Amino acid sequence: MSLLHFSGFLVFSLLLVSSAVLAETSVGEDPLIRQVVDGQDRSSSSNPNLLGDEYHHFSLFKRRFKKSYGSQEEHDYRFSVFRRNLRRAARHQMLDPTASHGVTQFSDLTPAEFKRQVLGLRRLRFPKDANKAPILPTNDLPEDFDWREKGAVTPVKNQGSCGSCWSFSTTGALEGANFLATGNLVSLSEQQLVDCDHECDPEEQGACDSGCNGGLMNSAFEYTLKAGGLMREEDYPYTGTDRGTCKFDKEKIAAKVANFSVVSLDEDQIAANLVKNGPLAVAINAVFMQTYVGGVSCPYICSKRLDHGVLLVGYGSAGYAPVRMKEKPYWIIKNSWGPNWGENGFYKICRGRNVCGVDSMVSTVAAVNINSN
Repeated sequence: MSLLHFSGFLVFSLLLVSSAVLAETSVGEDPLIRQVVDGQDRSSSSNPNLLGDEYHHFSLFKRRFKKSYGSQEEHDYRFSVFRRNLRRAARHQMLDPTASHGVTQFSDLTPAEFKRQVLGLRRLRFPKDANKAPILPTNDLPEDFDWREKGAVTPVKNQGSCGSCWSFSTTGALEGANFLATGNLVSLSEQQLVDCDHECDPEEQGACDSGCNGGLMNSAFEYTLKAGGLMREEDYPYTGTDRGTCKFDKEKIAAKVANFSVVSLDEDQIAANLVKNGPLAVAINAVFMQTYVGGVSCPYICSKRLDHGVLLVGYGSAGYAPVRMKEKPYWIIKNSWGPNWGENGFYKICRGRNVCGVDSMVSTVAAVNINSN
């Protein structure tokens, strides 16, 4: 068989399998999910009932996520965005058949609005002088591991319409490290970082942690080290804006950074640091996350341009991947978009080939045992 014929056969086979997967996924699903995986032609010209279907789904979306708009003009515009996002979710489903893609709370946002409102990673690299984590043994790693089961992960939080993902990634890692150091799980203040952290990268002019306009986890660890620590969430609650003044009170510090370092790109080293040191601050490209509903995300194509800070809390050895005809190992990611997004606020992404850049920017932090002071 010639290479050309083989390539055509391979593509045809993948399309057949993908169609079968999509049809299987639709059975028994919420209609908000099924609408993008039912295999129907979604073009208006070939489906005269499509506009009515889409308006019905938009009505369900507004009710489910309590959406309201200030004018009829805004309503109509958001409906047009919603329609485009239905098609976008369908494309994502074809490119990422091991996950389910559909309607989320972000389905009335354009990609640019989504990026501006809920992403917020500012720099794409670590400083040249960043401390590197020591190489750890990897021969005795558990097959599956999840810090949620061990009490080191606080409930999923919600950053709202503020590009402060970096602060949630930072607090999540320090919450886990503080749990390992003290035995206590304490929810830490993202708002302290949003209001008070303006740490800058000395190698890149203007690259500073900037509240709702983005930041970097390692810079936030550096700020926390210099400031003396972070306060509790309850003492410095999250507001979702960066228009307030810094209200940091050193007398109410609840967790302190001892040191932090950058983890190797090697996935076994990432797993070893996760198991030994607690949840890890990581960066990812979030393009598939706007439409993600559940399952193990393993897209055929995904940019490694990092734009979102999240928390790596565990890994699994066997997420079913029918298109690849085998079980697929995955990372477990804690996000900061509330518990109604994804799998109760969590995201599964496959391990093995740095999908969406998930292995590219990983940091570990250690905490001071403040109970011993």
